[in-house]
Amino acid sequence: MPPAGLGRALVLRTGGYAGIGDYAAVGDGRACALVACDGSIDWFALPRLDTAPVFFALLDSEEGGRFELVPEEAFEASRAYLPRTNVLTTTFRTAAGSVRVTDALALHEFGLLPWVELVRRVEGLAGNVPMRWRLRPRFGWGELETRFEQRRGAWVALGGEFELALHCWDAGEPVHRSGEVSGRFTVRSGTRALLVLTSAHEEPLVFPVREDVERRLETTADLWRRWLDSGSYAGEWREAVERSALVLKLLTYAPTGGIAAAATTSLPERIGGDRNYDYRYGWVRDGAFAVDALINLGLRAQVHASFAWLLHATAETHPKLKPCYRLDGRPMTGRQRTLELAGFRGSRPVLTGNAAAKQLQLGAYGDLLETAELYVREGNALDDATAKRVCELVDHLAKLWRKRDAGIWELDDRQHYTSSKLAAWTCFERALRLVEGGQLPAEHAEAWRREAEQVRAFILEECWSPERRSLLMHPGTEKLDAATLRVVRTSLLDPKSAEIGGTIEAVRTELAGGGPLLYRYSGQQEVEGAFVACSFWLVEALARAGQLDEARQTMNAMVDLTNDVGLYAEELDPHTHEQLGNFPQALSHLALVNAAAAIQEDS
Repeated sequence: MPPAGLGRALVLRTGGYAGIGDYAAVGDGRACALVACDGSIDWFALPRLDTAPVFFALLDSEEGGRFELVPEEAFEASRAYLPRTNVLTTTFRTAAGSVRVTDALALHEFGLLPWVELVRRVEGLAGNVPMRWRLRPRFGWGELETRFEQRRGAWVALGGEFELALHCWDAGEPVHRSGEVSGRFTVRSGTRALLVLTSAHEEPLVFPVREDVERRLETTADLWRRWLDSGSYAGEWREAVERSALVLKLLTYAPTGGIAAAATTSLPERIGGDRNYDYRYGWVRDGAFAVDALINLGLRAQVHASFAWLLHATAETHPKLKPCYRLDGRPMTGRQRTLELAGFRGSRPVLTGNAAAKQLQLGAYGDLLETAELYVREGNALDDATAKRVCELVDHLAKLWRKRDAGIWELDDRQHYTSSKLAAWTCFERALRLVEGGQLPAEHAEAWRREAEQVRAFILEECWSPERRSLLMHPGTEKLDAATLRVVRTSLLDPKSAEIGGTIEAVRTELAGGGPLLYRYSGQQEVEGAFVACSFWLVEALARAGQLDEARQTMNAMVDLTNDVGLYAEELDPHTHEQLGNFPQALSHLALVNAAAAIQEDS
């Protein structure tokens, strides 16, 4: 059934680029595609979220490649996900009639398909609508030649060791010309056409049967709903919370449980700016937020998968923790490569890889221990090998926490960031909780307790400003940092204390971006947008501090700032509310879930 309440969505491209918020995401637990309101798929990374895309017109409108599907005549478009799914429908209305396009990456009743299958179904709703499509893939970031050949009646694009097959049913006769295949057809009321891409990387290429594809498309919607039904969230903002859960699932690499920070690379934090990064990897920080969010959602199987990925990935660098890892669990080198691409609306550089992997970020230790404690609190237990590793991590932090680091914002300016010291205290405190619960041996408990007391003293003596009545970004500065709002998660201070109340008020005042929006830290108003997760951290802080009315008001205002299908990027332009940064962003949606849960818990 088509979804109810479709909202009108018009795409105005600038220099060939749709806005970041003009996209919706579809995926299958391995790959993710971004579909614009005008029916063009401008991003599709295969075979994994963190590998090179075959469509990346999002980052180079001329050379990046895309898969267009659109009416030939002038149109208006509206779209929505099928309720409680990651199956997208777009309705195009023209003077001649209307059609509905359904986009999805197909799932299998018993798990992932052995291949990736992108399905685009066109249904005639009224009249006769002429349609056109164009497939223009690019391989190896456009550095490999794209060749086409015909096999078993299908056109197959080849680049390096990658193959992409196009299967058409009632969608016109494909025409091949240099580097692309295109076609035209007319959809009449009550008829259907189907365009399907299947991919192979160093394996046989699948040529599916139409009836099987149609059946899988219907099954896919059911499987998304069944996954949500395995959870237990029944609180306020249910629609927004469930959409956030579905985004999280889209960004989860199902074979390992690793969660990508976002589906994309190099989307700018300010149009034309150079703060462009590759977020298609798994951050330890996001893993901790994810486990908390998944517990709040009641998705116990996913809780275990995400924690298991953290343990698997960090084993490679034990006892050191890198801030981020590849989705298959391999360590990252920290090397970045600048690609010769135009960049989103001229925003360069375009990067692959992330230099943050080389940084010291003390927050990772607190994040991992918080995750372990949450996992145990949920009714699970640590095995002996994991307990040994956790002890060694905590011991390693005891040698590190006095060092300056890059902080949660991965800055080149190394400082004693308050957020990092809060995370260090959390690491020791959660380790002591695990000792008390019989999950870790007690032999190091006294040493950890001494370290925790020293970290606490440092925070309260060096990071607190009596004049500002707030935690500072770091000692020796008057700057404020929205990440200090996370103090309410730590139990370092009573959430209703004057210190936390003062920090909330100072952050809301100095970092205000208008309405519910906050900048990350002082001085960012001219260089980037407002950071979405910070506003949800504010909601959580207000709720824990007992300011529930203000928490609800802020939450309602933020929920209203998603794009038309309920998605957030990393940031929002405070003036236009345009989405900025990589998209969709896991941390934005994880923070939403945890904020909603905090209000429910403290009500």
